[in-house]
Amino acid sequence: MKTLSIDIETFSSTDLNKCGVYKYAESPDFEILLFGYSVDGCEVQVVDSTEGETLPFEVLDALTNDDVLKWAFNANFERVCLSRYLSDMGISLDPFADSHCSSQYLGKSKYLNPKSWRCSMVWSAYMGLPLSLEGAGAVLGLEKQKLTEGKELIRYFCKPCAATAVNGQRTRNFHDHAPDKWAAFKAYNHRDVEAEMSIQQRLVNFPVPESVWDEYALDQEINDRGVALDMVLVRNAIAADARSKAGLTRMMKEITELSNPNSVQQMKQWLSENGMETDTLGKKAVTEMLKNAPEPLGRALSLRQQLAKSSVKKYQTMENAVCTDGRARGMFQFYGANRTGRWAGRLIQMQNLPQNHLPDLEQARALVRNGDFAALEMLYDSVPEVLSELIRTAFVPKPDHKFIVADFSAIEARVIAWFAGERWRNEVFATHGKIYEASASQMFHVPIEEVTKGSPLRQKGKIAELALGYGGSVGALKAMGALEMGLQEDELQPLVTAWRASNPNIVRLWWDVDKAAMTAVRDRTVTETHGVRFGVQSGMLFITLPSGRRLSYVKPRIGTNQFGSSCVTYEGVGGTKKWERLESYGPKFVENIVQATSRDILCFAMQAQRCCNIVMHVHDEMVVEADRRMSAKVLCEQMSCTPPWAEGLLLRADGYDCPFYKKD
Repeated sequence: MKTLSIDIETFSSTDLNKCGVYKYAESPDFEILLFGYSVDGCEVQVVDSTEGETLPFEVLDALTNDDVLKWAFNANFERVCLSRYLSDMGISLDPFADSHCSSQYLGKSKYLNPKSWRCSMVWSAYMGLPLSLEGAGAVLGLEKQKLTEGKELIRYFCKPCAATAVNGQRTRNFHDHAPDKWAAFKAYNHRDVEAEMSIQQRLVNFPVPESVWDEYALDQEINDRGVALDMVLVRNAIAADARSKAGLTRMMKEITELSNPNSVQQMKQWLSENGMETDTLGKKAVTEMLKNAPEPLGRALSLRQQLAKSSVKKYQTMENAVCTDGRARGMFQFYGANRTGRWAGRLIQMQNLPQNHLPDLEQARALVRNGDFAALEMLYDSVPEVLSELIRTAFVPKPDHKFIVADFSAIEARVIAWFAGERWRNEVFATHGKIYEASASQMFHVPIEEVTKGSPLRQKGKIAELALGYGGSVGALKAMGALEMGLQEDELQPLVTAWRASNPNIVRLWWDVDKAAMTAVRDRTVTETHGVRFGVQSGMLFITLPSGRRLSYVKPRIGTNQFGSSCVTYEGVGGTKKWERLESYGPKFVENIVQATSRDILCFAMQAQRCCNIVMHVHDEMVVEADRRMSAKVLCEQMSCTPPWAEGLLLRADGYDCPFYKKD
């Protein structure tokens, strides 16, 4: 046996969508109902455990045999669930026998070694296809596609049901309650295995590089390891939030005399009756209204803003997701952003945690953790704001350890300067590294010493750097908050002009990439510029990065953009979350290339440090659960090593120790 294609159907009373697969598989009533499989591409077999059927020995043995590749769509689900299944049978998982790191770093794991698992969802993402079996099958035009009735069958057999008089007060549906449905469910399981194998057969000429599968294994190790949560803090934060919301709602009722001041319709009506018309009560609109709102309208809007603080819901997500050992797992989806290959967040959504700016962060944290809510309300104007800033601090290292948080300094700015050969920028990164100050100096022709922290010039340099690197103009500056930062409308276009004049090589990079992509698509040829290769093969545009990894664009062709000019179009998931034809052009391709390369640099650093108990990573940041003797300085030095494929790229990582996760 060389390969084993798998699809399983399971039952658990734990809500998979709310809690994730790791906690789902821990449920006492978890069980595998159906096990569909194919050995080496042969006829699919379905093992029905509800009928007492058992897996053949050779299939059971293959699950722990690292010489057999196990394939599944979203393989993390199958691997974690089968880990529980085998553990219940008393079978040793021995998960990291051949890992890069010894067990002294990884400890005893409850999960099958990800090294021998392959995920056809990752393969789909690598090819720019949808991240669902149904979606990928539809785009590829597979003959055997996922059966559409599956959702209803999963709801019926895989989740608890409401007890009613009609169903005899039962809380679960078994196979003998609906034999016809059960037969359809088995057919559904059978077809899923066929559909997954069809995807592999269709993509066989475009294999995922082994280096990417190695990255996937590392990703799974990090997800399996998880990170500890301070559940005392989490539960007291939930209690503090409930108390705060009750108080805020009571005050709003006193001011507005509304039965439900949280109702958008009632609140808009009340504001209208008091002389303030608005179409929306969104965050930006309320912030704008607060500038001129008379009392008591201003007070009511301020209270509403506090009540609408959605980030504190992350505490509830933490409580939902935490496993029995106090660690949250499965927070990172490999290749979740399939245009660049960056990770996407799951469950707690690490990619959008609120920042912390409280000067007395430890004191505020101690008050919440100790349940001293009266002191919290007395010392701080907004309890929801405090709770929001404390979210990061809920992540803690295990006993007798610390966190080392290390991140790359201005990674995208360094990468785009390296690609473009923008000499003055590279000189900045080779010396002081103050890119915002240097950018302002270059744009406004003043000595860099005059651009001080907090000065208007530095502010302009910062907003220009954040908004304009990928062809952005006035709209990008506004979207980045230029007007809120104090810039005037008539300053924006001159700022765009000055930045582009100061960065001619980056502007040239945009249009060299645009020409290379257009030529590759139009002439079905291979072109290259700035160390990046463009080529069309079998209806796909591939952009090969310096790392050797490829970005994929489905069914490219030359189209016409909104301005009437020629552009490259391709099929992908757009802003509507639907599969549609999308436009692109040089600066957008450059954004993909730079962000993808930045991702490859983080991967290179994570691979080099994979023995260091990485527990989290976000964009350009890595968090290590470290022995107290470990040096943040040494870790940052190692992280700053340039990959062999990026000669001349100047990297710098900065880091710090902390007893809980926070921004320094």
